[in-house]
Amino acid sequence: MNAAGSDPLSVTEALFFDREGAPEPARVRRLLVDTLGPLDDGELFLEYRESEAIVLDDQRIRSAAFDTLLGFGLRGVAGEATGYAHAGEVSEAALARAAETVRAVQAGHSGEADVAPRATNRRLYSPDNPLDGMDFAAKTALLSSIDAYARGRDARVRQVSATLSGEWQAVRIIRADGAVRADLRPLVRLNVAVVVERDGRRESGSFGSGGRFAYGAVVDDAAWRAAVDEALRQALVNLEAVDAPAGELDVVLGPGWPGILLHEAIGHGLEGDFIRKGTSAFAGLVGRRIASPGVSVVDDGTLADRRGSLTVDDEGTPTGRTVLIEDGILKGFMHDRLSARQLRVAPTGNGRRQSYAHVPMPRMTNTIMLAGTEPPEALLSGIGRGLFAKNFGGGQVDITSGRFVFSASEAYLIENGRLGAPVKGAMLIGDGPTALTRITGVASDLMLDPGIGTCGKNSQGVPVGVGQPSLRIGGLTVGGTALG
Repeated sequence: MNAAGSDPLSVTEALFFDREGAPEPARVRRLLVDTLGPLDDGELFLEYRESEAIVLDDQRIRSAAFDTLLGFGLRGVAGEATGYAHAGEVSEAALARAAETVRAVQAGHSGEADVAPRATNRRLYSPDNPLDGMDFAAKTALLSSIDAYARGRDARVRQVSATLSGEWQAVRIIRADGAVRADLRPLVRLNVAVVVERDGRRESGSFGSGGRFAYGAVVDDAAWRAAVDEALRQALVNLEAVDAPAGELDVVLGPGWPGILLHEAIGHGLEGDFIRKGTSAFAGLVGRRIASPGVSVVDDGTLADRRGSLTVDDEGTPTGRTVLIEDGILKGFMHDRLSARQLRVAPTGNGRRQSYAHVPMPRMTNTIMLAGTEPPEALLSGIGRGLFAKNFGGGQVDITSGRFVFSASEAYLIENGRLGAPVKGAMLIGDGPTALTRITGVASDLMLDPGIGTCGKNSQGVPVGVGQPSLRIGGLTVGGTALG
């Protein structure tokens, strides 16, 4: 569906109510008044989504998928209790069945309905559907060009994988008081992975980029060639890598994507549901020092075209720039409407859900450590033996305690204040609250990630962004295969 230049309210009106079998808007309003009116909060969340993914591997198109999704989720909140029902159709019968389920939380409840989120005229990204802007033949030709370019760059290339994916999501959020919020959300991504071989040894590198814009930003010749060059560079670096040291070392993290460690090990503990339940290591610490001086962290959903940005969250609240940590002092948390009401603070626009089939909860958008004042190269000074982690691969985190294990996909030894040989197999081990207090240097080179993040929580995945400057952490445990 082409939404070029269209208003989100009019587009979603047509999508959900001008189709065969759709319910009458007036009858939907009456159902919401009857079902949600006696409760503290709730909404009808309507969603339409188109998505596609085309995968090239070993010089062939291995898969090409296209999917459409249509459905609703109806939520009612009474105190601590939540009733939720959803269906993969938008019809009066399905809504009536959902309302019967949600009404179960009404029993014996008396409360005052929460006020609707404020409206906004802000647009952070184009409403256009990126899937309409490039035909299938052009997409497959692009992936073939990526393969040929990578193989032509270096004779050691043995395998090339590339994936082009995109989606267009239309959401409409309706409350019992008649408030309506809508959003049209594009999202695209290009990923490239390269495997190289020398003397029987194989290593890989990868790079991806994306955001809330049309395909042109990632399929432009300069953009996809840069992605291939970066994936190949990483693979060739890993081909020269030696075994990583093990032990307690000073660690310097590079700018940009390494902010994923901040997101996972610290960010989740600053989400309002963990604070409300008292399970976060940061609960009850507002106004107290939890990080080294010079450490400031924000969650900002208002950055134009970024993967984690939203004009409004999935409850209809406009996103914002929430200061979490300022110069080492804990200032606040990220909230959806439920945690905000129970903690008696304002919602921050962080109520997010994977789809209509999922209940919203507090989630990060773009979580960023702000720049410091030190030159990046100064962070290496004084480190006799340490580790520089430039890029991260996978990891595991206990999101309540912040305990983490992250693998570095590109890392280097630091020897006598200078970068040494690349290493492989480096694992960073620690916990977020402790790591915050061991930051001994924050550089001035703030970067955002290239637009590839997806965050998992309670079996829900949502697109997110991260960012940070280079920073130095003292005495972090490094797991590796070489002793020393």
